Amino acid sequence: MATQTAAESEVAALIVEALNLEDVEASEIAPEAALFRDGLGLDSIDALEIAMAISQKYGFQLRSDDPENTKIFSSLRELTAHIDKNRV
Repeated sequence: MATQTAAESEVAALIVEALNLEDVEASEIAPEAALFRDGLGLDSIDALEIAMAISQKYGFQLRSDDPENTKIFSSLRELTAHIDKNRV
């Protein structure tokens, strides 16, 4: 399993906290693993929760109509890279 970077660890902790994932440790989220369906099994409501948490913590909005959302939310690594590019 790939090791999380410091930034990925921070985002993983944000996901676990935002979604109250009691059975998941942030350190267990593989950076390349899918966040939705087969991976963590998240859904569109979870994506909204994550987007709100990111907005509050990092100061920018993830838009629900962004055509890149499938890529952005595909894995912890992609989401972290997007945050790094856009954080205020």
